[in-house]
Amino acid sequence: MIKGWGRRVEDILSGSGPDDLGSNPSDSVQTFLERKFDFTGFLFVKKMCMRAIVRRSRISGEIDAPPSKSYTHRAIAIASLGARTRSELIAPLISEDTEATINAAKSLGAVVELEGGSKKIVIEGVEGRPATPDDVINAQNSGTTLRFFTAISALCEDGASVITGDASLRKRPNGPLLASLNELGAEAFSTKGDGTAPIVIKGKLRGGDTDIDGSISSQFVSALLIACPLAERESHIRAKNLISVPYTRITVEILAKAGVEVEVEVEEGEGSGLYHDSNSTTNTLTFHVPVGKSYDLRAFTIPGDFSSASYLMAAAALTDSKLRVRNLLPSAQGDSRIVDIISDMGVDIRWYRSSGVVEVRGGELRGISIDMSENPDLVPTVSVLAAVAEGNTEITGVPHLRYKETNRLNILAGELRKLGVKIKEQADGLLIEGIGAKGNLKSAEVDSHGDHRLAMALTLAGLCTPGETVIRDVECASVSYPTFFDDIRRLGADIDIMA
Repeated sequence: MIKGWGRRVEDILSGSGPDDLGSNPSDSVQTFLERKFDFTGFLFVKKMCMRAIVRRSRISGEIDAPPSKSYTHRAIAIASLGARTRSELIAPLISEDTEATINAAKSLGAVVELEGGSKKIVIEGVEGRPATPDDVINAQNSGTTLRFFTAISALCEDGASVITGDASLRKRPNGPLLASLNELGAEAFSTKGDGTAPIVIKGKLRGGDTDIDGSISSQFVSALLIACPLAERESHIRAKNLISVPYTRITVEILAKAGVEVEVEVEEGEGSGLYHDSNSTTNTLTFHVPVGKSYDLRAFTIPGDFSSASYLMAAAALTDSKLRVRNLLPSAQGDSRIVDIISDMGVDIRWYRSSGVVEVRGGELRGISIDMSENPDLVPTVSVLAAVAEGNTEITGVPHLRYKETNRLNILAGELRKLGVKIKEQADGLLIEGIGAKGNLKSAEVDSHGDHRLAMALTLAGLCTPGETVIRDVECASVSYPTFFDDIRRLGADIDIMA
């Protein structure tokens, strides 16, 4: 235990006791927090760096898609704010990211337990009144956890909360969210003054009107949607340039299941049906959030994750294989679009919605032009498909990928070039020249840079490349799909995992 770590954050910030901020007047809040809590070191244990050695191989069989990370995050956050009765989240994803959300919920007073070998999360909520945490909230590498619990912490009535994360997370922007929280009556600021973590939050959130820039992340909007029903008055959140709209649809869906109906208004002249079309974009949406509500999410089953399942479908498409992926029933997930994308690229793929089964029969791929502003998590998968397709593929609408776990556009382009892919980073996406059926990628050693989606996408490239492709730092796949390498090897992929 670091000295002072167990003390209440508000005591430290307000100057109570010999170890407080006031004991050294020359300290800024940032300097003090970093001196006291050493955000750059002791919170985060360095993991062993694992390598995947991938060889050209085919896959076959049937497999269940893993549970949805997006649904799991939101269900935990909403249930943790609900009644002090038993909420059951069935078939959740237990991964590094969702464990960060579980721990954040616990830090604010919720009782969270795993049952049935992690097949169920049981939550006793805080009745809309989270407690000021005793310790700094550690969001690890999870941007969702950071943004959601920044807003939720604004509901604490006393003192202050501090939330931070690992080195990657401490670089990710949060300025629009902090500005809106301040407009809505809370006090929220970055200790570095640049919108990045560590973040200090003081309540209490009152509600009201705010305009927020949604061009960096839709998580800002979802965070406000989760917190504002528990504010003192109704809220009207006007989200401008909103990207990744399907993720806000997931949030609104789970809020409705918990008893809170959010009205969504599309700006006049921009097409009233666009909010309900996961393949379309819009510029401005206003969310009308009621007040005086309480959450009651008694039971909720987490659907399968199309983002994670995209790697399995793409593996079959790339290796001329046959595969059935189960547990993919219709939901609000925009990434179900992967079925249409793979079909548009020339592969025989069918989604039986009533049974939740997707069947893929691999074949020759062709390039496409595609706006992926609503499906940014699919870009690494689609980029690898494009690399071996006939003709060019242009991916547009995703400049915000530069603000993910890595500068995902730049890093993805750089690593695929090592495999012989002709790829150009553009202002809002990528231009990829496919090698076609007669060409071959070249084996090389590549690096995920700690980005879970790049680790899995680069693995797909290795499955259709002669020789051995070595991928460094693949343990990060556990952020969103902990069983990825076990699953794909069970389907026949020739992969060794080495320390």
